[in-house]
Amino acid sequence: MKHRSFGSTGIKVSEIIFGAGAVGGILVYKDDATKREAIRRAFAGGINWVDTAAAYGNGKSEEALGWLLPESAAMTAVTPAVAPYLSTKFQLDVEDLKDIPAQIEARLMASLARLKRSAVDVLQLHNRIGTKPGGRVMTVEQILGKNGVADGLDRLREKGLIRHRGITALGEAASVCEVIRSKRFDSAQVYYNLLNPSAGRNMPQAWTGQNLGGIIEACRSSGVAVMAIRIFAAGIIATDERTGRESVLTADTSLAEEQRKAKAVFDAIGGSHGTRAQVALRFVLSNPHVSGAIIGSAELHHIDEALQAAAMGPLPADVLARLDALYESDFGRV
Repeated sequence: MKHRSFGSTGIKVSEIIFGAGAVGGILVYKDDATKREAIRRAFAGGINWVDTAAAYGNGKSEEALGWLLPESAAMTAVTPAVAPYLSTKFQLDVEDLKDIPAQIEARLMASLARLKRSAVDVLQLHNRIGTKPGGRVMTVEQILGKNGVADGLDRLREKGLIRHRGITALGEAASVCEVIRSKRFDSAQVYYNLLNPSAGRNMPQAWTGQNLGGIIEACRSSGVAVMAIRIFAAGIIATDERTGRESVLTADTSLAEEQRKAKAVFDAIGGSHGTRAQVALRFVLSNPHVSGAIIGSAELHHIDEALQAAAMGPLPADVLARLDALYESDFGRV
């Protein structure tokens, strides 16, 4: 397993990050034996980071990690110096922001209780970022202003409850970039996959989808780590089988449109570069500015696939060129 720099933190993170979310759901929906084996395989393969959130399974993911991580450490004699890093997330009630730091601390303490830990390596804002507050959306001012999210996270770091601060870089790209360039945060979870790589490159005029342009460059120039999310587009890229847990996080697209684009990709590049999931992961790892790719697994063999993909390395240049041509034609539509 290769490692990459985690922004300017000094941490070296495995190229693959174990995602403990509800879309893959292996730590939420599977039996304890399967959960235990999933963690064992991930760590044996060199993965050194686990990413979760309070919202995943309404706390079930954090609860599972609360016993899985200590058990894994005891069984494998892992020392604190090489124990896996752990990140979690909190979501704020946008209709009740009279004391943002207090609300963040309350969310964190609930997570720590489920995780059975005294601190986490990264605590990340799970709200979207935009110009109009409401629903799950918070504004730049609410995040960066006095007694906002950044101030609240700074206080938690001073207390030793968190080591680094992060955001989920979803919402309006310009607002997200403003938050990143503030240098108040150490990491960003960035939507980036072979159907929508706009966060990391200029997209041609014909391409359709929400343009997240500038986000990865803002991270690079600000020393902010990029944790790539939705690299399988909620499984749409990886397989034609549907679980019912698929959800579209970005605007200007749909489940049907994502499925159309995924079909066009594999019709164009063929099947000689690994499984669909492996191609998706290798695409993300082709970007040197990505610190780590978060993979969500539904089955144990998905972890094996991901480890094999990392060993294959980034996609070759000719495959990336074929993808460029697909973007120019909006995946064969133009």
